[in-house]
Amino acid sequence: MALLGSLIKRGIGLSQKLNVQRDHPMDQQQAQLHYLLDEAKDTSFGKYYGFREILESENVIESFRRNVPILNYKQMNEKWWGQQQKFPDITWPGKPNFFALSSGTTGKESKRIPITNSFLQSMRDVGTSFIRSLPNFDFPDELFESEVLMLSSSANLSKNENDHLEGEVSGINVSNFPGWYDLFYRPGKKIASIDNWDDRVEAIAKEAPEWNIGAIAGIPSWVLLLLKKIIEYHDLETIHDIWPNLTVFASGGVAFETYREDFEKVTREPLVILDTYLASEGFFAYTAKPGSMDMRLALNHGYFYEFIPFDERGVDEMGNILDDPEILTIDQVEKDVDYVLIVSTCSGAWRYVIGDTIRFKNLDPHEILISGRTKFFLNVVGSQLSEDKLDTAILDVSDTLAITINEYSVSAIKNDEGEYIHQWVVVSENDEVDKDQLRNELDESLKEANKNYKVARSKALKDIAVRVINKDKYYSFLERNKKKGGQVKTPKVMPADEMHELLDYLND
Repeated sequence: MALLGSLIKRGIGLSQKLNVQRDHPMDQQQAQLHYLLDEAKDTSFGKYYGFREILESENVIESFRRNVPILNYKQMNEKWWGQQQKFPDITWPGKPNFFALSSGTTGKESKRIPITNSFLQSMRDVGTSFIRSLPNFDFPDELFESEVLMLSSSANLSKNENDHLEGEVSGINVSNFPGWYDLFYRPGKKIASIDNWDDRVEAIAKEAPEWNIGAIAGIPSWVLLLLKKIIEYHDLETIHDIWPNLTVFASGGVAFETYREDFEKVTREPLVILDTYLASEGFFAYTAKPGSMDMRLALNHGYFYEFIPFDERGVDEMGNILDDPEILTIDQVEKDVDYVLIVSTCSGAWRYVIGDTIRFKNLDPHEILISGRTKFFLNVVGSQLSEDKLDTAILDVSDTLAITINEYSVSAIKNDEGEYIHQWVVVSENDEVDKDQLRNELDESLKEANKNYKVARSKALKDIAVRVINKDKYYSFLERNKKKGGQVKTPKVMPADEMHELLDYLND
């Protein structure tokens, strides 16, 4: 038995017991809203929307909703965050030293989201809560004396003309790790600061045998590429040949299931898969119990949540939020209902629409899964396909045809006759698969699972088309569009113009 690992494990377990939250979830959320309003009451945003008066009102949540509108990125940036790049005390006290660049999975222009010191601390606090949950899994003692490989975006941040540093949020986090993180964090800041993705992977592969990796964190597609590179570089059978203590993969950014089979091919022992909800706007949730990918919502860490039902109560047929939607707090949500997530945070985001939809799988404690993106809602001709329905169909077809499909994109476009079809581009190592069979299986799976899709196929949705490409072509396209590397996510539902751009590239 690893004595040090045993001691660390017991210490984390004791910390877990000492830090059990006993407050009611709604009490925690009310306290977070009071904290946020009080901290920001003297900012330009706080004065404009009367935070002092809201705090003095009889019902703070009701007054907050009545006075502060729901805002998207364009609205926040044009009036507030754009000014916050130049001046202090706009939406949060002080002037942020960092802005996260996030194109996310929608739009071509990078968004700039403020990263305050309070926000960085909140990310660390949620990470600490995540670590405190690890004794729930009964991991071997050796894990607790091994190292963690975090596959982030580049930690080499660029300086903006307004004197702040900017980069993707994972790179900002790495650049702000305290010195003692070097005891367990790999690949270390030097390698993490290499800008070029391929060069960074090469450096990691070269150093890999020197490390004792017990856990990996990152987006599945890029972690999988890295593991394959290390195996090829050192002529291994599986990654466990050099990292025998590798036990955990903390996934994030995209749904994991379409990658599970490929991960099993590069490992000798099964990994425990934990999910995380870590976005540019916050570290919102993490898996806290074994046997589930559901994630515990961080209720006491500088975030106030609101939830809009992703149905006729809250959104229109295109998934856009209604002018007067139904809005719920944490004590009003129900299980197995999709909600648009609205957040107010210690980075100066106020009633902000992230663009994610979530679904509660448990209410005691509150545990969620990410069910999709509001823009990943394919409903141009009434098909009403959410991301999780698309994922489920892809998994069904993969199982039926005995192939692996990790990535895909789909779009509603018009054919030569001016009629709508669904154009799919499917990424698989089995690129010689019978695309007609795949098309038919995919169409039938969606018809069986979704009555709205079945109706649409009998009316306005005239056909579906499938293009199967290999991973080399897919990653080449991402590189061409500067979408290659650590934390990049690509859209599963593409706008028509982006799909045409992809098809033109493939045809060339």
